[in-house]
Amino acid sequence: MIALLDLGIGNLSSVQSGFARAGGETVIVPSGEAWAHLLAGGAPIEGLVLPGVGAFGDAMFQLRTSGLLPVVRQMARDGKPVLGICLGMQLLLSISEEHGSHVGLGIIPGTVTRFPSTVKVPHMGWNNLVQVAHHPLLRDIKPGDYVYFVHSYRAQLQNEKHLLAAADYNGITVPAVIGKDNILGTQFHPEKSGRVGEVILRNFVQICIAAQVAEGRAPR
Repeated sequence: MIALLDLGIGNLSSVQSGFARAGGETVIVPSGEAWAHLLAGGAPIEGLVLPGVGAFGDAMFQLRTSGLLPVVRQMARDGKPVLGICLGMQLLLSISEEHGSHVGLGIIPGTVTRFPSTVKVPHMGWNNLVQVAHHPLLRDIKPGDYVYFVHSYRAQLQNEKHLLAAADYNGITVPAVIGKDNILGTQFHPEKSGRVGEVILRNFVQICIAAQVAEGRAPR
């Protein structure tokens, strides 16, 4: 089972539906208390998804006040697969310049910055992926496959080895898929990206299953 964290600032139904199409069982977790209840009941949580739309600062505030911040950190430390989607990917970075300066999770070193004034924002619509590195999350993704973006801020990574795939937006390189060990992120919305997005979500489900097997536990 994959936990979808509910920060109260976006509709999770499309993400949940996307995982259902990809063969993944999910549960929505709105608080640290709900998380503790799940674990106490023996729920098999194999992975975690941090979705999100909205403002960076608001999302970090919700993570703290809901008690979900330590949940993300613990899953990351335990080596469980974690996937951030759109704003959720940006939250994985160190700091954001959106409406001030806000500290992020700092799991993947980098900064979230606004697009330069020379391009139209938001970056919204379909754009093709350029795969930079091989990774199980990108299995069966072909050159030129299109995915759906909607964002006004972009990631700038401190270490290019964390860049798995990119997109070009009017000559600006946009980190589209990032990863560090068990932590992954997509700037685009896989749940809104048709067949390609379904493949990516299915790949994440398989990553979660593989992590379970590596721990010596049979998938449920």
